[in-house]
Order: sequence, then structure tokens, then C-alpha cells
Amino acid sequence: MTNKTSSVNPTTIAYQKAIEHLGLKRNIANALEMPDRELTVEVAFKRDNGEVASLLGFRVQHNNTRGPFKGGIRYHHHVDLAEVRSLATLMTWKTALLDIPYGGGKGGIAVNPKEYTIHELERISRKFFRAIDPIIGPNIDIPAPDVNTNAQVMGWFMDEYSQAHGYTPAIVTGKPIELGGSEGREHATGKGTAITVRESAKKWNIDLESSEIVIQGFGNVGSFTAKFLDEYGCKIIAVSDVSGGIYNPDGLDIPSLFEYNRKNRTIDGCGQGKKINNEKLLALKCDFLIPAALGSAIHKDNVDSLNCRVVIEAANGPVTYKAAEILWKKHIPIIPDILTNAGGVTVSYFEWVQNLQQFKWELEEVDSKLEAKMVKAFNEVYEVKVEKKIPMRIASFMVAISRVSRSYSLRGT
Repeated sequence: MTNKTSSVNPTTIAYQKAIEHLGLKRNIANALEMPDRELTVEVAFKRDNGEVASLLGFRVQHNNTRGPFKGGIRYHHHVDLAEVRSLATLMTWKTALLDIPYGGGKGGIAVNPKEYTIHELERISRKFFRAIDPIIGPNIDIPAPDVNTNAQVMGWFMDEYSQAHGYTPAIVTGKPIELGGSEGREHATGKGTAITVRESAKKWNIDLESSEIVIQGFGNVGSFTAKFLDEYGCKIIAVSDVSGGIYNPDGLDIPSLFEYNRKNRTIDGCGQGKKINNEKLLALKCDFLIPAALGSAIHKDNVDSLNCRVVIEAANGPVTYKAAEILWKKHIPIIPDILTNAGGVTVSYFEWVQNLQQFKWELEEVDSKLEAKMVKAFNEVYEVKVEKKIPMRIASFMVAISRVSRSYSLRGT
């Protein structure tokens, strides 16, 4: 294996291997890789001091063979066309894996939101949405929140679109409840991750209620994952955020930690456990290690220190390709991000359906439907994994790609 291949994104390798296992013709594989449309726009807006500033915005629509484009919009100074293209492609496979009638899209603005006031961010958001208006619509492309965007930004987006086209709540998902958002959307990704842990415990014969869990990252995904796993009876022995980690071999008090973090937006000063750095946290003996923070958190230089039975990828790309190879040889399964963190887009789909129907579902119905989708997808992937004797990541891509390629063939050219 060359160094160049080792540094490739693990999803790229998984896609290539899935294509090989499926025996997909190269011309079809090339067609599925190619984005349908890429749009770069200028976002010109007035700052609070009256000066005009300009930013670059992007929207990539990868594939709509199975339904409208779907994907988040992120505000980050590192956003560029290549990143957005890659993420849009991943959304195509994620929605197909969960058997949601969407294609993949993604968008973003190259901006550091911390450098702007709330009023400036509103102007930026409205100008960006106005710029991409010609290529979006509730049956064409439905944006959602992503890095550094939230329900409020989606509310501005919905209002901007509705001013031109009439009241259209289905144009975006992840909105405030008061503007047509769905119950259960806030905790969807964390709940989906917890369901994934529970299903993994069944397949790898781990007693869930006596299991010990380490979670790297205690933001929205990590905190809600901990909350639901605690309710399942699991023992969460360590968690971390940007301030560092805390560890208690007897288990952390998750309900009080969850509330403290919700109030203070940090676990620092919570008064629980002993402090632990990230390196030691990842090396703790546990049943499930859940990286829910940064990409490439587990790599070739620290993978040998891991002492877990299963890795659950709640973050996007937390295990590098080289590290994944090493874990496969050690018989430590990785449940891939494309499956684990798909709860968010699943409940976004439910929100869109409710908006189109103009009928609101109760929380119990949303959570029940989410559980059914996650369990079904997990079992489908696991069956392919066992049949082909391949990692869960490659099996996930095989399920997703087969659905898109079949639809592509049925629709014709």
C-alpha cells in the first residue's frame, strides 16, 4: 500500500471497494460519482458600519436519481468547492443507505461566523439564499443546518424563500418548532447513534446494560448519545469536549452532566470524575469507543493504543483509512459514520414530509419511525458484511450504491 493511498479519505476507498464487490460497470460508477450541478455565488452584504463586504458561497447538487437533493449548509472559513462536493456525494449514499427518497446535496459559505454580528449573519444568510434560489425548491433541493448553522439560520432561509414564493416551510429542514420544525430533530443524531450502539451490542454479543462506554466529544451528538445510552442502562465512564476530558471508572452521572453542559456549553467545572487528556481517553479500556468530535481523531499513530471492543463513528470521518485497516486486522469492528450519524437526515426527512402534509407528528411517532429506519438499515448492512466477509463501511456503501445504481438504470438516460 502506498503512502498516497493510505492518506485517502476512508469513504473514497470504501466507495471503490464497494464498486468492485458489486461488479458495477465503470461507466455507471463514473456517472454516479459525477455531480449534477455545482454553483458558486458571490454573497455581497452590508456590515453594521455600512460597508459592503463579499463572501463566496457554494451549493453542490450531486445526484437526484432517488429524489430531491438534500444536505446541510455550513458556515466555516475553510469551506471550499472541493469540500462541499465531497460532502454532497456522501449525502447521496447516506440517504440511499437509510432508504430515504432523497439525493445528495451540500452547501456553505467561506466565513468565520464569530467575526460577524447576529444582524450581519442574517444579512449573509438571506443574500446567500437569494443567490441559490434558482436551483432550490421543496421538490428540487432542500437545505438543512450543518457546521455553524442552526434552526435560526433555517428560519431566515425559510422566510427569504417564502417572501418570493409564498409560505413554503418544506424548503428547509431543521427549522424552529414554531416555524414548522419537527419534534425530535434536535436529538435525532444522538438517538440514532445510541440505537446503533444497542444494535451493535446484539450482533457482537456484548451485554448492553453492563457495557462501559467512552465518548469523545460532548456537543449535540455526544451529549444526546450519552443521555440515551444512560437510559439504556450503559455505564458512561469518560467524556470530553474542547476543555478536556473527565473519567470515572464507576460511571459518570449523565443526567446532571447533560444539564450542566446544556446550561454552560462545556463540561469544564462540572465537578465530576478526574481530568483526563484526549490521548488517555481514547486508550481507556471500554466496550464502545464513540468518537463524536473531530475527523481523523483515530489515526495510525494512536490506533494501537485503543482498548475497545467496537468503534462507533458518530463524527464525520473520525477513523482514518490506515487506522481502519489496522482495526480490521485486530478484529475490532467500526460502525461507519454514514450509518451511525444518519439519524439527523432521517428526521429531517420526517420534517419535510410533515411540512408537505401540513400535519404535525407527536414526538413518540417521530422517535418510533427513526428507530425503525435505523434498525432496518443496520441489519441490511450487517447481512452484507457477514455474507461478503467485509468491514461494515464497505457493506454500507454496497447497500447505498446498489440502490442508487438500480434507480439510475430504471430511469434511463
